[in-house]
Amino acid sequence: MLKELILSFQSYRQAHQFIRQHRLWKWIIIPGIVYAFILFVGFHVFLSAYDDATKFIIDELHLNKWLNKLEASWLSFFFIISKVFLDLLLIFICFSFYRFFLMIIGAPVFSFLSEKTESILNGTELKFDMSLLLNDVERGIKVAIRNMGWQLVYMFTFIFITLIPLIGWVCPLVLIFMDCYYVGFSMLDYSNKRNGINESKSYEMIAHHRGLAIGNGMLFYALHIIPFIGWVFAPSYAVVAATLSLHNAKIKNIIA
Repeated sequence: MLKELILSFQSYRQAHQFIRQHRLWKWIIIPGIVYAFILFVGFHVFLSAYDDATKFIIDELHLNKWLNKLEASWLSFFFIISKVFLDLLLIFICFSFYRFFLMIIGAPVFSFLSEKTESILNGTELKFDMSLLLNDVERGIKVAIRNMGWQLVYMFTFIFITLIPLIGWVCPLVLIFMDCYYVGFSMLDYSNKRNGINESKSYEMIAHHRGLAIGNGMLFYALHIIPFIGWVFAPSYAVVAATLSLHNAKIKNIIA
């Protein structure tokens, strides 16, 4: 798994060079700006609504009075820390939902970009076929929706576990790694579909080589640390890097 993680990290650096060399910027910048704009607006709306909802619940349940009575007790400390981790978890869940939504919208561009990358690697001419593109898009949407369904189950479970002191505080970290896997999975599946691997085999293959998926997702999220610019580059770079990582993994016999 370590080799796969390293290969995924290296593929992002290679993706940047690849995009520059083959002038793929128009497939990066335009969809990236749309992604960044929707993400910014979505987060602004969510944080505003979440802040109002939190204040309403605290006031209705008179939690401030209860916490004041507890003063500096350990119970008060655990309650406050648990709320902080719960806030982080809910913010991450919001981001995850928006990310799935945006990946569904961007499926046509991501599918084309993955195919374009592979055609350059193989030295073949990319012939546009609308029926094949629509087929790829359909599968990309199905994979995104299926993964979102599984994550919903895990996320709601983690919300309750987060309220448990100490044990629940690791939930945001576990959720991040899990979401990294699903991000990478979606990006890698575009190549699997194009190479004739059906959905069940794709799930099996990526689960067996989960380092490629987790590594891809980790750098996808890492790019979001850079305001706006990182948001613009994150999705398209992840697609190109995923295609390159599978190509490199086959060359190095990591994948048969």
